[in-house]
Amino acid sequence: MKSQVIQLSSRPEGMPTSDNFSHAEQTLAAIQLGEFLVKNQWMSVDPYMRGRMIDRKSYIAPFEIGAVLEGGAIGEVIESLNPDFPVGCKVSSMLGWRSHFVSDGTEITRLPETPLCASHFLGVLGMPGMTAWTGLNRIAELKAGETLFVSAASGAVGSVVAQIGKLMGARVVASVGSDDKAQYLTNLGIDAVINYKTCGDLNAALAQAAPEGIDVYFENVGGDHLTAALNHMKDHGRIAVCGMIAQYNDTTPTPGPSNLAQIIIKKLKIEGFIVFEHWDHYGEFAAQMGQWLANGEVQAEQTIYDGLQNAPAAFIGLFEGKNRGKMIVKIA
Repeated sequence: MKSQVIQLSSRPEGMPTSDNFSHAEQTLAAIQLGEFLVKNQWMSVDPYMRGRMIDRKSYIAPFEIGAVLEGGAIGEVIESLNPDFPVGCKVSSMLGWRSHFVSDGTEITRLPETPLCASHFLGVLGMPGMTAWTGLNRIAELKAGETLFVSAASGAVGSVVAQIGKLMGARVVASVGSDDKAQYLTNLGIDAVINYKTCGDLNAALAQAAPEGIDVYFENVGGDHLTAALNHMKDHGRIAVCGMIAQYNDTTPTPGPSNLAQIIIKKLKIEGFIVFEHWDHYGEFAAQMGQWLANGEVQAEQTIYDGLQNAPAAFIGLFEGKNRGKMIVKIA
């Protein structure tokens, strides 16, 4: 069996380009007893992958030059000598960026039967959805009647944060980068939406959108968004730090906000988190999210690129604002 793969050919300097990636073909050995062959159908591209392209110590090992990239993927077992993973079953893995792989079941999850498209296990029912739920429930402890501000609010995580916030009874203020994305969130019932690219002064726009202040800020962007949020946090406000995409492609260190004293003045709680440290709560999340999806209370938006060869373009598109909801690649 031949597997088509995407490798990291060089480390990006600033914004990634197609030259940082290469397409190759690998030959897979025949499966042995206890093993099975998976044909990937969907794969995820996520902003955190940019950090793994830098050769530095972090919460996850960096990608190696010349090695096949890794990421969330959904596939179907097409050959099997493992009774726990029969032919036809769908599986979730971190072995994306390739068309096929052989496994003995280590770190592979067999997916339940569901009428939903399996791709949603990479988005609203997967890591992004779990991140949104974790940040609001376990980190920020959002309460009904509070004001929630979320940046990058039309993305895979942010769009779910905004919707869960409404379901939890909060007033939700969102920031996005286009009028189309703003309209999308308005249609979802979000209370106030800021287009940070056209609003002029983000600080003033946030003051108008949240005149009584912010109880919880779900941080996806950093930079000017964090500065503005600090200015408008209420006393004892909470900031759940999920990501800071504004600086992922910086080639020099980004200066921090000049108003960090607000943390002391307002007695703020700021906590960064990695969702995988909370995965033992996935069952609780999945049960609740499954009900919300079944009832139509959460909308699962996807932006789909077709073909493994277009995975690098999809990944780069994350930093160009080309996704609405979860960015995924349809492999087969």
